[in-house]
Amino acid sequence: MSNNAQLNIAIAQCNPLVGDIAGNAAKVVENARAAAEQQADVVLFPELMLCGYPPEDLLFRPAFQAQIAKQIEYIAKQLAEQHSELCAVVGAPEYVGNKIYNAAYVLQYGQVQAIYRKHCLPNYGVFDERRYFSKGKEALVIEVAGARLGITICEDIWHKRPARLAQRAGAELVLNLNASPFHESKLDQRQQVVRKRVKQTGLPLVYCNLVGGQDELVFDGRSMVFNHRAECCYLAPAADEVLEVVQFEKQDGHWQPQCSAIDATTDPDHELAEVYSALVLGVRDYVNKNGFPGVVLGLSGGIDSALVLAIAADALGADKVEAILMPSRYTADMSNEDAVLEAEALGVEWRSMAIEPAVNVFDQMLAERFDGLPLDTTEENIQARIRGLLLMAVSNKTGKMVLTTSNKSETAIGYATLYGDMAGGYGPLKDVFKTLVYQLASYRNRLAGKEIIPQRVIDRPPSAELRPDQKDIDSLPPYEVLDPILELSIEGDHSIEAIVELGYDEALVRRVVGMVKRNEYKRQQASPGVKITQRAFGRDRRYPITSGYQPGQSA
Repeated sequence: MSNNAQLNIAIAQCNPLVGDIAGNAAKVVENARAAAEQQADVVLFPELMLCGYPPEDLLFRPAFQAQIAKQIEYIAKQLAEQHSELCAVVGAPEYVGNKIYNAAYVLQYGQVQAIYRKHCLPNYGVFDERRYFSKGKEALVIEVAGARLGITICEDIWHKRPARLAQRAGAELVLNLNASPFHESKLDQRQQVVRKRVKQTGLPLVYCNLVGGQDELVFDGRSMVFNHRAECCYLAPAADEVLEVVQFEKQDGHWQPQCSAIDATTDPDHELAEVYSALVLGVRDYVNKNGFPGVVLGLSGGIDSALVLAIAADALGADKVEAILMPSRYTADMSNEDAVLEAEALGVEWRSMAIEPAVNVFDQMLAERFDGLPLDTTEENIQARIRGLLLMAVSNKTGKMVLTTSNKSETAIGYATLYGDMAGGYGPLKDVFKTLVYQLASYRNRLAGKEIIPQRVIDRPPSAELRPDQKDIDSLPPYEVLDPILELSIEGDHSIEAIVELGYDEALVRRVVGMVKRNEYKRQQASPGVKITQRAFGRDRRYPITSGYQPGQSA
């Protein structure tokens, strides 16, 4: 181990599985072993590492509580037997009487040396911590290798008091355990918060974040180290498990990380890269953690399914992805050609199943009932539902999960068919606005250095191809107009009047906002999907289906 002038901190950026307490404990022990081999004095794990985040109502089960206690004892014993002086800081729930705390266990010399209880419990957006946990109140400072380390957990670092308490208790360096989910620009936001806290205390900070997908949430990792001057000196990669040992030396009264300041935002594509890696990670973990052998999706030759295909192939490998073309009488030859090019560029198995025979059967079955009634969206939706039926049949027969291909713009206004193109197990683009779909498609091509997604797919006007010469713009405003209105209404909770004041046509705004309201029932029946914005449908944005509220009402 190191002398008193040197401190080695191992950051264990791990991907636990919610509820797999024994498996997560084994991962803690394995990372502790690797940290000890690299001469670490302390190894820091993410928030609630032992049970995964968020454990939700699993926390209330007595057997869950018993497993937590058993595995904490197991980890402590393993540390004592294999790495006698190594200190491990492990996130796990603590049960005290009828209270549960979101806690950090300090394990060393075969036992629990101390426990820190999270002070600030988030209860907004996707977080429901006050449903489960009680608040901690006391600071905790531990001494390791001559250094006094203050411990905080996730939300604590977003507020002044916990770090201040640690400083007043004598901390020389702050350890922060995190389960901070991703959304666009989240890395920048986190870094601003950490810099503010470091400037407030003058203490260097080690930020260890969870990595991995959990249903709709994606934890992007990006663990960090900041020196006492609030400079970022280490930044872990996104989407991967990492064990990194950072050396600190006592210099001029400060524990100084022995690495240079860095800036991760110099790449002009860095935000698109963060989003794309989050989408890939979300799909990978949802499929693999739930034990699916692979995925199947409908490949139309359009931009949405092309991007989903690329995400799936990057997440799982081409051999675990099956693409099915389902042309109708309205499908352009160009669409079929582009779908084949997309599949072959990625090495994905594809096959074609024309839906015309099934459409004819439905037409015959409904002819008497529909006699005298005009053609409308009913006939369009029948085509979409036939496609959904075919995909679900393949899924049932093979065990592969269906990936849906609808984006957030379509989902917002109901431009998707319930039990049709909405049928499936997971939606990679559920929280991706259409304009961002185009940006990500171009980014994926730049990443490959070639056209994975044909340029004409990116350039051509989008169409559902459910009637002759159909274009999305026939039913919707251009996406470059629609998406800002949706973002203002959904992400920003702006009223109709406020949006109109920004220069948008009042009739159009009222129409769009009305469509969002009317289609809540569809969204509540949609599959889960990767959250990448601050206001995703589902866990983030929760609205009643039955409501007399009028979005245009003034306050």
